[in-house]
Amino acid sequence: MSFLTAEWRKLAIANYEVNPTVLQPYLPFGTELDFWEDQCYVSLIGFRFLNTRLLDFKIPFHVNFEEVNLRFYVKRKVNQEWRRGVVFIKEIVPLPALALVANILYNEKYETRPMQYHWREQENNQEIAYQWKIKGNWQVISLLANKEAIPIPIGSKTEFISEHYWGYAQVNNLKSNQYEVTHPRWQQYAVTDYTISVDFELNYGKAFRFLNNCVPSSVMLAEGSAITIENKTNITPN
Repeated sequence: MSFLTAEWRKLAIANYEVNPTVLQPYLPFGTELDFWEDQCYVSLIGFRFLNTRLLDFKIPFHVNFEEVNLRFYVKRKVNQEWRRGVVFIKEIVPLPALALVANILYNEKYETRPMQYHWREQENNQEIAYQWKIKGNWQVISLLANKEAIPIPIGSKTEFISEHYWGYAQVNNLKSNQYEVTHPRWQQYAVTDYTISVDFELNYGKAFRFLNNCVPSSVMLAEGSAITIENKTNITPN
């Protein structure tokens, strides 16, 4: 039985180029940084959780909700094959139960904050917005995109960002958690405009202050799909 089943929908993704040294303190044991064309990225992502079940049970008031996270990309070689995955700097949700369970069982970095979500379709486009409040300040990710979903090209940066199927979490210097994430290939919508009003230092600490002065190298909107998160296993020295 999967640990969690849900749908992830309307993923608003802003990608930033970063110096790999920034991410080294967050790198889980047994993994290494994953690069796209010799460049290291972090991604700020807002999306909707829908039809959420933990161990096949619906938790009251935790079925449909928003999440915003900051993540980066890693890989791990297992049986001569690379497992490409993500590591979360922080994940923000509006309700506490999932955060509590994920933090305890998976050693993730969830926080509970007031959040809002907005999706509006017009004749030729759609507007997606995610907002969350921290220390009295509302943070915003808002995208304007076409309504027609199109395939994500094979070999593209969008594929690199969206096609990671493992999660890794740092426990200590000699132990990490790993879990598999399953979903079909996603489609995307062409983004025509965006607004990002986020204080990265306030949300993620001094190490990410520099992002306050950075422009995203790319901004994406993925439709998403049904997903599963499988039960964790540990990575330890052989």
